Amino acid sequence: MWSVTAALAGFLFGFDVVVISGADKKLQALWNSSDAFHGAVVMGMALWGTVIGAIFGGIPTNKLGRKKTLLIIGVLYAFSAIGTALSNDPYLFAFFRFMGGLGVGASTIAAPAYISEIAPAKDRGRMVSLYQFNIVLGILVAFLSNYLLSGIGDNDWRWMLGVQAIPATIYTLCVITIPESPRWLVSKSRIEEAKKVMKILSPDQDSDTLITQMEDDHAESPQENIFMKKYRFPLMLAFLVAFFNQMSGINAFLYYAPRIFGEAGLGEKTALLSSIGIGVVNMVFTLVGVNLIDKVGRRTLMYLGSVGYIISLGLVSMAFYFHWSGLAIPIFLFLFIASHAIGQGTVIWVFISEIFPNHLRASGQAFGSSTHWLLAAVIPSLIPTLFATIGAATVFLVFTVAMVFQLLFVIFMMPETKGISLEKLSRTLTK
Repeated sequence: MWSVTAALAGFLFGFDVVVISGADKKLQALWNSSDAFHGAVVMGMALWGTVIGAIFGGIPTNKLGRKKTLLIIGVLYAFSAIGTALSNDPYLFAFFRFMGGLGVGASTIAAPAYISEIAPAKDRGRMVSLYQFNIVLGILVAFLSNYLLSGIGDNDWRWMLGVQAIPATIYTLCVITIPESPRWLVSKSRIEEAKKVMKILSPDQDSDTLITQMEDDHAESPQENIFMKKYRFPLMLAFLVAFFNQMSGINAFLYYAPRIFGEAGLGEKTALLSSIGIGVVNMVFTLVGVNLIDKVGRRTLMYLGSVGYIISLGLVSMAFYFHWSGLAIPIFLFLFIASHAIGQGTVIWVFISEIFPNHLRASGQAFGSSTHWLLAAVIPSLIPTLFATIGAATVFLVFTVAMVFQLLFVIFMMPETKGISLEKLSRTLTK
């Protein structure tokens, strides 16, 4: 239940990132924005907020604790939803979207770190991937909400954005009920509090022994940082996983799903309905990934996802190049989403939360999340301009080539982390 509660931050993440897609063209028409301004400011400002949240989110996660940071995230989401719904100019709108972005960025650090630190090794992959499941559930609900609210009036976009305040408030109240991470408590020398939490988490194990192992792992110099030579390998792993995640084009696609379907010749309502289909496929295959990650391991899922990426993105590029009509592009994009969900979608937050030692986990998460969100800000911001200049076929071809390199990364570099304790992984990856 504690894992599920923390993972609800992912629901708000998914909802916040995707809900803007339903208001995309309406906001551009309302404020008569150029493609560049609309992409970089109106649509992209939340992602720049996410970059800042990811870069600096490790600070409150380390200083204040995982729980308090999760509470702050809930408040940011609620204010963002209400503020964007009431905005009357693009700059104020962008400010409140930026605020929501801060919450998204910080949640990609605090939530996976918290869950990985309270989960037993044998179930850690499934538990942390609950965060990803909630992301895709939020995406699906956002697409569905946009579809249902579309056409209710000239200000339907305000309702699309404002409705997020309801789950944000519920989430914030739920987080109050969870305890602090025992590994964070140990890092702050609050040993007795950590023992109380561990007795609930692992009643059949000796909590004193478990706490001693955590203390040994934390015995490293407090002056250490993730950029030291001994942490070069996990740092490189975090960077490459995050880099390839965004070079698949996933965020660009989720932000502009209705626009991409429109480019393929589908009408507005059909495009929104196809977006709901994307949300359903995303959730179904994320569920498959969640159930497999502790059985077949992280690398196997990344193999499956990489091959699926290459096939689906290649077909999408060809469909745009040869002007295939009808449902070809939606079907290929459904395959793309399935490949992402079972591979990168399920693995990324689990993997990054595992590969750094306890005392540097938040910093490592911040580095991986910052890489992820910096690219997630740049790529979607460029999509309207790139589609208008080089065309959709070329854009999807670039994504395809990038996924070939991801497959090589999985084959030659990526270690398996399934079923290994965080403390043992720390010793193995930093030799």
